[in-house]
Amino acid sequence: MDGATMAARIGVDVGGTFTDVVLALPDGRLYVNKTTTTPRDPGEGVAAGVKAVLAEAGLPAAAVGEVVHGTTVGSNTILQKVGARTGLLTTRGFRDVLEIGRIRTPGMFDMTWRKPDPLVPRRWRREAVERIAADGAIVTPLDEASVREAAAMFLAEGVEAVAVCFLNSYVNPSHERRAAALLRERAPSLLVTASCEVLAEIQEYERTSTAVVNAYILPAMRGYLSRLQARLAAIGLGAPVQVMASNGGMIGLGTARERPVFAVGSGPAGGVAGAAKLGPAIAAADAIVFDMGGTTAKAAIIEAGEPSLVTEYEFRDGISTPSRFVKGAGYMLKVPAIDIAEVGSGGGSIAHIDAGGLLVVGPVSAGGDPGPACYGRGNDRPTVTDANMVLGYLNPRALAGGSLAVDAALSHRAVEIHVARPLGLTVEEAAHGIRQVANVNMARAIRAVTVERGKDPRDMALMAFGGGGPLHAVDVARQLGIRRVVIAPVSGVFSAAGMLAAEAAHEFVTPLLMPLARVASAAVRAAQEAMARDGRLALAQEGYAAATIRLRHAADVRYLGQSSQLTVPMPEGPFDAAALQVSFERLYRETFGYVAAGEPVELVNLRLSAIGTAASRIDFARVALDARAMAGASGERPVSFARGAAPIAARLVPRSAVERGPVAGPAIIESYDTTIVVPPGCVARTIGAGCLAIDLGDDDA
Repeated sequence: MDGATMAARIGVDVGGTFTDVVLALPDGRLYVNKTTTTPRDPGEGVAAGVKAVLAEAGLPAAAVGEVVHGTTVGSNTILQKVGARTGLLTTRGFRDVLEIGRIRTPGMFDMTWRKPDPLVPRRWRREAVERIAADGAIVTPLDEASVREAAAMFLAEGVEAVAVCFLNSYVNPSHERRAAALLRERAPSLLVTASCEVLAEIQEYERTSTAVVNAYILPAMRGYLSRLQARLAAIGLGAPVQVMASNGGMIGLGTARERPVFAVGSGPAGGVAGAAKLGPAIAAADAIVFDMGGTTAKAAIIEAGEPSLVTEYEFRDGISTPSRFVKGAGYMLKVPAIDIAEVGSGGGSIAHIDAGGLLVVGPVSAGGDPGPACYGRGNDRPTVTDANMVLGYLNPRALAGGSLAVDAALSHRAVEIHVARPLGLTVEEAAHGIRQVANVNMARAIRAVTVERGKDPRDMALMAFGGGGPLHAVDVARQLGIRRVVIAPVSGVFSAAGMLAAEAAHEFVTPLLMPLARVASAAVRAAQEAMARDGRLALAQEGYAAATIRLRHAADVRYLGQSSQLTVPMPEGPFDAAALQVSFERLYRETFGYVAAGEPVELVNLRLSAIGTAASRIDFARVALDARAMAGASGERPVSFARGAAPIAARLVPRSAVERGPVAGPAIIESYDTTIVVPPGCVARTIGAGCLAIDLGDDDA
């Protein structure tokens, strides 16, 4: 990892429709592959994609030095409710914390809203006799008999995984650690998660929920990662596997197997991590990231070359966003994560007419199997991809560089039967309606991370990638008043490429709850030094030399009496309480628009990000794209750019041709991994680092 030896590296992003694979060679060359995702065992699609990309590059598996993997196994396990039979052992009197939560609803006047069912049914929640005070003092010693009784019940009920979360274990974990040890002794078949090993923080609901989610997805993630290793070994690939974490960094396979809750947002994080590295290479350190895949569309913001991070988020159906203001609609995960809003509008999202006669797109997706109607694999319902096929945006014969045969007539039939006829529209009008609804949904996700955060999207470029991002980027930008769209290199597989630009990152937290004015510098220094030791050790075990490790300190701060806090970066050097308060109030004003002058401030947690950097990371300024990835059709195709207007002839331009000069719309730029739409009045041109920029005309507000 110290860069002394350089080897090829592979990035893998398993999406709902396609599994994307990028092979990066030490000289900067990139080879790409898109393979249909295999939902029953995603590792099968990963192995197929890796074999294909190695064959394309003419490279033996032994030449690969590392595989970086973004996986949706954790998130899909939660969404599909197919996790382990999970139990919970908690302090007597706190059995119902999961259901009580924060007593919040996402919408004040939505009378149809229903709280998500807890991942642990009440009959599998058991209480231990113990009590630790807020200062760490033992009030009631742990009754080990109550733990043994719980273990017997869990075994009798067929429980597979157990979360242990005791009150105030964040300040004194002795009871929790002993209870976890007893469970492992009495019931070796149980997979046990102790909250102090995952999240040593104040707030019992958030801590309980996070520990439960970790236990719930633990067997699925462990099983998947083990099978993946075996599949890769079977094709001769013995390189270490790193897993993308939700915070945009990488974690080792050992960490991912024990604490998979840190990788629930694995896939989307890779694209944002790559965009953060790409931005400075094209003088776009501030940008909105727009990633549209086959199942969902994601949005995030990058400022000064860094993605916006949060320390908690809720995982849920529909639009999923780490909003500071809307809570209660999903499962709370109090882990560091990139601030990503996600909405169920992707290329495979199914369009239908609801009971009220309105057109709805998503969140149900056709995925990769059977896929959109045009795939001819048995789905006859229209998707966003089918709407784009009807309007002429997509190649009517084949996608993915010719490797995926399609039938445009099936798209016409699906849109006509399920949308056009019921609404009394032409097929083209219905297709425009599907596309417009999807665009509005995606713009909503972008507003969630910009306008709702006090950021003006008109001040930033829209960086688009994913298989569908470049297809919709200009229309989405127009809705938001954005004047420039940037298309990332190998944009259809950019999340996989972005993983190869990520750094290893391990997060540590130490609670230190007290008024800021009373915090002793010695206590801060001791906590930071302890976390630094743990961080260096974790990275050293993954092969990072001391010279490649950097430490980034932060603190969670709030006004006295508040229930939530902001994470404030801390500079190197001695602790300065006054400077930290100034930084907190500056961030508070940026976030909420005001400060409570004169109100006392308290410190909640100290944080550390231990980051390992290797010389083998992708440098987007020197990437060289494989000729196959740049190939595309030439000629013309009729395209319907506006509802009610006749289709017009649009130029078909291979991605490689844009390198020779600007391309004015109307044009369709094709490459192996994606299709880029340049509407009338817009111009696409290269801007370096493999990127294209599309400037919107002055009349396209």
